[in-house]
Amino acid sequence: MSTVLITGANRGIGLALARQYASQGANVFACCRDPAKADDLEELAASSSGRVRIITLDVADESSMASLKRTLGDQPIDILINNAGISGLSEDRIEAEGYMTTMRVNALAPMLIAQAMHDNLRSSTQKKLVAITSIMGSTSSAGGAKYAYRASKAALNNGMRGLSRAWAHEGILVALLNPGYVQTEMVKGQVAFISADECARGLIARIAELTPATSGIFQDYRGVKIRW
Repeated sequence: MSTVLITGANRGIGLALARQYASQGANVFACCRDPAKADDLEELAASSSGRVRIITLDVADESSMASLKRTLGDQPIDILINNAGISGLSEDRIEAEGYMTTMRVNALAPMLIAQAMHDNLRSSTQKKLVAITSIMGSTSSAGGAKYAYRASKAALNNGMRGLSRAWAHEGILVALLNPGYVQTEMVKGQVAFISADECARGLIARIAELTPATSGIFQDYRGVKIRW
């Protein structure tokens, strides 16, 4: 039975991942910033026969990460999914505070969480570290606007690529997955290409087939490789 930890599990892709993993019999640690407002996640946990456990985690707060580590202790984590993120606090303008907040949440937080959970991953059976990134982090195809978001995802890709090499000797596998244009609250008011459920199915399939040969590869939820 797999043990999965998901950040940003209160809605969208994170909630869909938690729901599908739980339906497959996995034990899920579902992390979110404010469980009191996570009604859908609370409902999932209540109906999961104990397979879904909600844990408070603010990925922008290192003390919250330390609390997560204390809560889990030595619990092996087969699959750690860094899903929490923000769309960027500035669009066309480059504003220092919003830029740095976006970088902290999208690029730095997943690295810090991976570091905090390193021993938990290493002691598990599957040893899979996952970053939900974006095609907008592709430098070779970068367009204009959303500068902070693009930069944060490019930095995330680079960091996770580094971990895929640094931790390879420990058997830890790293997936960098673009979820596609998904209908979530991050694209409110727009019509996306796929649903969160469809996206989650694709992501889970890519995670399941992750091997040393595909560790550190930038690809989408369908398994299509993306240029750096």
